[in-house]
Amino acid sequence: MRMAYGIILSSESLQKTALHDWHSKHGGRMVDFAGWSMPVQYSSIIDEHHFCRKAVGLFDVSHMGRLHFVDGDPAIKALEKLTSRRVDSMKVGQIRYSLMTADHGGVLDDILVYRLSDVDGKPFTMLVVNASNRQKIIDWLSVRLADEIAFDDQTFSTAMIAVQGPLANRIVNKHSDLDPDSLTYYTGATAQVCGHEAIVTRTGYTGEDGCELIVDSNGATEIWENLYADAVAAGGGACGLASRDTLRLEAGMPLYGHELSETINAGQTRLNFAINLNDRSFPGSSAIAEARENDSLPVRVGIEMEGKRAARQGCSILIEGQTAGTITSGTFAPSVQRSISMGYIDPNSSEPGTSVTIDIRGKHHTGRVVDLPFYKRET
Repeated sequence: MRMAYGIILSSESLQKTALHDWHSKHGGRMVDFAGWSMPVQYSSIIDEHHFCRKAVGLFDVSHMGRLHFVDGDPAIKALEKLTSRRVDSMKVGQIRYSLMTADHGGVLDDILVYRLSDVDGKPFTMLVVNASNRQKIIDWLSVRLADEIAFDDQTFSTAMIAVQGPLANRIVNKHSDLDPDSLTYYTGATAQVCGHEAIVTRTGYTGEDGCELIVDSNGATEIWENLYADAVAAGGGACGLASRDTLRLEAGMPLYGHELSETINAGQTRLNFAINLNDRSFPGSSAIAEARENDSLPVRVGIEMEGKRAARQGCSILIEGQTAGTITSGTFAPSVQRSISMGYIDPNSSEPGTSVTIDIRGKHHTGRVVDLPFYKRET
């Protein structure tokens, strides 16, 4: 039996990460997330949120899809024609956030493109995609890539661990022959962590510094337990999907199925850094260019509420009593101590400072449009 997000599951049909048994034994509240049994929280969402903001949070993100291309150069040339962001200029060691879009400009997924080298120095290319879109992207790539551009779905043979927070890199460095602080943002390298080969990248989805590790499933529990012991000693700990959501929302980061979808044109997202239209073509590029010039299409904004009542996905945004947009994500934000939301609104009402009314279950609550992100860490 599969049940809704947020409800403890008894289903045996869900996929399980290499760390699933550890989560279950350590109080993880396991839920169905995109067909995977994942920990939504261990104790308090707020405590786990602050683990990451103040010390270090440990996240199992092994449900994310990992697609590995052995022939790095041909793969990069092929992906250049399929991704919204230019990738053919990537040097070995670089990682780029990008979108994959349909011919009509809708977002199929937001992805990370890795251009790294293995232990022998041979370059390879890898994509990390959202769990809910993994099979869709596999099918989409299989149709569009030439037969000689082969890739391997390594989602089930590897694990992915996000170590995030001001103490994250220091803790990983204790167990790695590569200091994550030696990496610049959105770069990575192959290293040894707890004696296991690992990909170490200075990336994350929380708004904090830190890194992400991709390791063989057989070594995942040993690595996790070593990092967890140090995290607890430093005032941090294991974190579930719920706190990951509050963290990414504070950081103004979009989530597929909320701020991104096939029905939302990439040109509406205001992710301009991830969309390169000049002198290149990719699926949907013409439709995206048109959407950018269309002042009738809603655009993504941040909204800060008065009071603690949080607006949730689907709530209407009103301007002078008329519907002007829709909330896509919302929460009470532990770090900034106010209710925050992202949503899509009429571009003529999208300027920061614009007063809005949010319809929450038939009751009207006041808010205002603000710049993103809501939270920015001190550097």
